[in-house]
Order: sequence, then structure tokens, then C-alpha cells
Amino acid sequence: MADHKISLPAKLIDGGIAGLVGVTCVFPIDLAKTRLQNQQGQRLYTGMLDCLVKTVRQEGYFGMYRGAAVNLTLVTPEKAIKLAANDFFRKLLSNDGKKLTLFKEMLAGCGAGTCQVIITTPMEMLKIQLQDAGRLAAQKSVSEASGTPPPQARAFSTGSAAAHSRPSATVLARELLKTKGISGLYRGIGATLVRDVPFSMIYFPLFANLNRLGQRSPGETAPFYHSFLAGCGAGAVAAVAVTPLDVIKTRLQTLRKGVGEDTYRGTVHCMRRIWQREGYSAFLKGAGCRALVIAPLFGIAQVVYFLGVGEYLLANLG
Repeated sequence: MADHKISLPAKLIDGGIAGLVGVTCVFPIDLAKTRLQNQQGQRLYTGMLDCLVKTVRQEGYFGMYRGAAVNLTLVTPEKAIKLAANDFFRKLLSNDGKKLTLFKEMLAGCGAGTCQVIITTPMEMLKIQLQDAGRLAAQKSVSEASGTPPPQARAFSTGSAAAHSRPSATVLARELLKTKGISGLYRGIGATLVRDVPFSMIYFPLFANLNRLGQRSPGETAPFYHSFLAGCGAGAVAAVAVTPLDVIKTRLQTLRKGVGEDTYRGTVHCMRRIWQREGYSAFLKGAGCRALVIAPLFGIAQVVYFLGVGEYLLANLG
């Protein structure tokens, strides 16, 4: 696989299959991660399991999949760009097929992380609003019961109130484009870049070296189960390592805030306010959830990618 010519259609297929399977399996955990990271003063959830149980009770089973449609739609090009870009930069930096140095592996990962934000930023932007809507609704119910003013949209508005009552990705995207232009969908792109570049710089070199341990001889493809475990291990480590950056990105991209919750002017201001009001532990909110989401997601992606499922389908169905 490593020596094959990069085929974007094949990578789209690989990314699509891996993304669809992975997102379907772990999306509820990702929803819990977003809600845990966003709660500031009033704590509705004590942890991941508590969040999922309360979500099912209040919103039904499919409440755990709020925002999944956005991910399922955009995860195919996102994964394709990420994997193909890493492949491209690795080939670009290699000298006659020689093993890349750790520095060059990190540079390739940096390039992949930079390329993917084109898709990741609007995908995350829309997904976060849909995922967090249930938390705000639950907080509103608790606030009304205790006589506290309910959550209000502050500092950033997407337009009509209807867009907030029962949000959908289409309505949110249309309102953002109408009120803020294309920049509305790319709110938080700097924070996304700051998160995804270090993630890729950690993930891809770590995966490559872990996966190499399963190769019986140089140039031979590792067994699929080893690629899966290598993807899971590298994904978990990278996910936890950049969790503080993910917390900042999530807070910046969340348009509506609950009772007593901060709004932020930028990455530095967000970092400072979290540190001052919530302490260093707030930067690790959702770390366990992120590991549980990213590990199988990238494990599945690497199995599909390294087995060449896309190439196989194009060769036999084309």
C-alpha cells in the first residue's frame, strides 16, 4: 500500500467507509464530550455515563445522535483529505523510498492537519450547535424550576429564534451565511487549526512507528488487526494530548451560552477565562470521551485505508 500511487477517488471511498462506520459507533460519546466541555457553572452532568443516561431520558435514544447527519455527510471528504494529504506529504518528503525521519513524519502530519480544516471547521461548527442544544434545553428546564433566568443567546446570534428552538444543520448554515457570510461557518478556524495540526503531528508518526512493529519484513503490509490496534493506540494518545485545545475550540464555536456561562473574544481570552474561573482541570474536560471516540474511529480508518478497500472496489467495479 505504501508504494501505490495516491488515488483521491479511492481515498474518498476509504474515508467514507471508515467515517460512516466509526461515526455511527462512537457518536453518542462525542455528544457527551461536547456537552461536558461546554458546561461551566451549573453542572448538569457528572460524567459521560450520566450525560448519556440523562440524554436518553430527556430526548430519547436518537437524542444521542443529534448532529450525526452533519458528521456523516462531511466525514467522507474530511477523512479522505486527511489520509491522502498525509500520504502525499510523506511521499514528497521521502528520498527514494527511504524511511522518513521523525521530524519529516511530523511535517507530513502537520500538512495533513492543515489541509483538513477546510472541511473540519464548518462540520464541527454545525455539529456542536446541534449537540449542545439538548444541554441548553435541560438547563432551561432546571433554571425555570428554580426561578433562574433561562439560557439566552449572547454575543453571537444566528438570526431567527426559530433557528434555536429546534435547530437543524440546514437552518443553522443558512442563518450563518445570511448574517455572517462564509466566515460564520469558519468561526473558530484558528482554534481548529491549533488543535488539528498538533494532533496530526502526534498521530501519524506514532501510528507509522507502531504499525511498523507489525510488519514481518520491510515494505510488507502489517496485518489488519495490528493496523487497527496501532490506529487505536495512536489515536487515543493524540486525542488526550490535544484535549485542552479541543476544549478551547468547542467553547469558541458554541454560539449559545447558558446561565452564567462566559463568551469569548478569541483563543487567548478563552484560555485565560477558563484558567481563571474553572482552573486547569477544565482543560481536560472530555479527555476520556475523546480517547474513546478517536481511538476506534482512527483504528477503523487505518484498517480500511491499509487494506486498500477503495482501490479494490474501483478495480473490480470500474
